[in-house]
Amino acid sequence: MSASSPILRTHAHTDADQAPALEAEGLSFSYGDRKALIDVSFAIARGEIFGFLGPNGGGKTTLFKILSTLIPIQSGRARMMGHDLAGNTLEIRRKLGVVFQHPSVDGKLTVLENLQHHGRLYGIIGRKLKDRSAAMLDSLGLAARARDLVDTLSGGMRRRVELAKAMLHQPELLLLDEPSTGLDPMARREFFGHLEELSRRDGVTIVLTTHHMEEAERCDRIALLHQGQIVASAVPVQLKSQVGGDVVVIHTAAPELLQRKLLNQLQLKSTVVDGTLRIERFRGHELIRELIDTFGAEIESVSFGKPTLEDVFVHLTGHQFLVDGDSPR
Repeated sequence: MSASSPILRTHAHTDADQAPALEAEGLSFSYGDRKALIDVSFAIARGEIFGFLGPNGGGKTTLFKILSTLIPIQSGRARMMGHDLAGNTLEIRRKLGVVFQHPSVDGKLTVLENLQHHGRLYGIIGRKLKDRSAAMLDSLGLAARARDLVDTLSGGMRRRVELAKAMLHQPELLLLDEPSTGLDPMARREFFGHLEELSRRDGVTIVLTTHHMEEAERCDRIALLHQGQIVASAVPVQLKSQVGGDVVVIHTAAPELLQRKLLNQLQLKSTVVDGTLRIERFRGHELIRELIDTFGAEIESVSFGKPTLEDVFVHLTGHQFLVDGDSPR
């Protein structure tokens, strides 16, 4: 196999090959009295790019730890490639590649040395290790940096090294926890492009957790996590169609008072979310002038836009989608 050849997997077909890549039923997990996951169920098809989207505290980290076999299941069941996660974790780990949120590469080693050391942990040696390392370096655009220390690379390049490591043993499923953490928007798009290539070219199932809306938009399907529960799961465009038209957001000093006036004077239903008024309405831009003409003195600002995944989250939960460093707006 040449260095530029895509990595191909061959194995005898079994009943497990016909099962979903990853499925769960009734997963629940608690830290003492705090419930981190509540009755989580899903099924992910082979070759799919699937994202778990949620704010901090939504349950993403706990779910990732369970799926990556870092912590045992407390309640419910989950299967990966037909294998029970509560059973033979060694067999599951052979089929699983993991990219953690925090770096796991050694900055004092070269790119190639990181791959070689990782490969040996999986029993890959000799010519096989050399060929697979070369193939991954080539496919991820790292061949020219193979002899460079990881500490000298940009953040985006380091994440590519993480991905090359995770794919070196040819896993059938790649699990990533907030994979674009710390990356600028351009590096984030580039990194996700590599994930899409792995899915299309090699048929790898990609499962990731994220709080980035742009990243979630590029998934085949997503599940919205809120306070440990899946509140919706579908193709991103289908989720956005649940919002009734454009989203008009009004900032005002007295949202509850203005909410009553909107209903009484204009028969407009609205929702108060973290101190702002939100109205879902088709052709929302036509409403703004009427709002300003009628309640201009009480409105600090008003905006509208097409529904986003963040709007879907607000629509379903009544809460804004906040991550570290955010404040209600």
